[in-house]
Amino acid sequence: MEPVQRVLIGIGGGIAAYKVCEVISTLFKAGVQVRVILTDSAQQFITPLTVATLSRHPAYTDADFWQPHQRPLHIELGEWADVFLIAPLTANTLSKLSYGIADNLLTNTVLASRCPVLLAPAMNTEMWQQVAVQRNWQQLLTDLRFHALAPGYGLLACDRVGAGRMAEPAEIVTGVQSLLHTSGKRDLLGKRVLISAGGTREYLDPVRFIGNPSTGKMGLALVQAALHRGAYVTLVHAPIEWAVPQGVQAIAGVNAHQMQQAMLENFADADLTVMSAAVADVKPAEYSQEKLPKRSLPEQLPLAPVPDIVAELGRRKQPHQRLIGFAAQTGDIITPARQKLQQKKLDAIVANPIDKPNVGFGSDFNSAVFLDNQGRQIEIPHCSKLKLAHQLFDFVSGLYSRGQKTEVRSHSDLS
Repeated sequence: MEPVQRVLIGIGGGIAAYKVCEVISTLFKAGVQVRVILTDSAQQFITPLTVATLSRHPAYTDADFWQPHQRPLHIELGEWADVFLIAPLTANTLSKLSYGIADNLLTNTVLASRCPVLLAPAMNTEMWQQVAVQRNWQQLLTDLRFHALAPGYGLLACDRVGAGRMAEPAEIVTGVQSLLHTSGKRDLLGKRVLISAGGTREYLDPVRFIGNPSTGKMGLALVQAALHRGAYVTLVHAPIEWAVPQGVQAIAGVNAHQMQQAMLENFADADLTVMSAAVADVKPAEYSQEKLPKRSLPEQLPLAPVPDIVAELGRRKQPHQRLIGFAAQTGDIITPARQKLQQKKLDAIVANPIDKPNVGFGSDFNSAVFLDNQGRQIEIPHCSKLKLAHQLFDFVSGLYSRGQKTEVRSHSDLS
């Protein structure tokens, strides 16, 4: 049985406060217990009744802070939380946190807690770019307890287009879910992680291609998990329909040859490489620069092999590098995955079924069996792709140093 997950949300005074309502609702629907603190200024934008209705629990304000309680309220809340989200983080609250000032319920609770704190700033571009604000931001992030969702670029409430827009609710929820799994650990801090994602396309002419249903969602989850654990991430991707997260070096390609070039160019610098892309096995032997008329299509399409990228990476792998592969299979998923693990000189492989409902290509969920070259094998039941990504990094954590004995966390453990 999964342990209860508890998230405390502090809402600051800014128009972006309305976005936090979606975060509260999404977390509650996912079975997370949510408690909310509203600053006095936050109540100028959303009401305690709104967040209480969404979280199914009364909201806390400074008025509650000064009422008698069996135990001090800020102590009680600080000890209760597994993760503390502050969104929107205003310039005012940021300055208080950077100097350890505690003059309201929100800031007192931060100092009275030990759990990881996720920060999602939101403010006008000029405010965000002020030297004092940036100094406070950088100073606060020297404390590894604090995790950042830096503001994005876009249209602001002041009609300015620029930096300062709070992260979108889906990105915030993903950050919270990562911290619930890792408890804030950054075991990939300073490591360079290379990830491939998406399904390659091998074109016959400008409009027809040999491809597969991969959307790259598993690759996105791996990117998010690696970022949240402190890694420098390089993503090599085939055509995708999602936005690459901030802070990622992204290299786009279409076919296997382009992906091979990008992977080989970046592989030497990588500590850990995860080849999650669904790369085509063959391509049309000939390519037409113009669309072929239907009558000109061959009855039998001549095919040619494409580069075996993961095998080439296995041949080039240095002793300090770790290489993880994926094997999407139907029926028996273990035997072909174990063969691929050995033949391609992988350190570990993810065998995942594509013939089960609501897993694999296009789904937000997955299931898998992890195998490594030390003979370990662990089954991961149906879960979100983000959770599977974190469990994969847990599984391979002991492979970073050759010969190091690996301690694997149970897949029921929760970042």
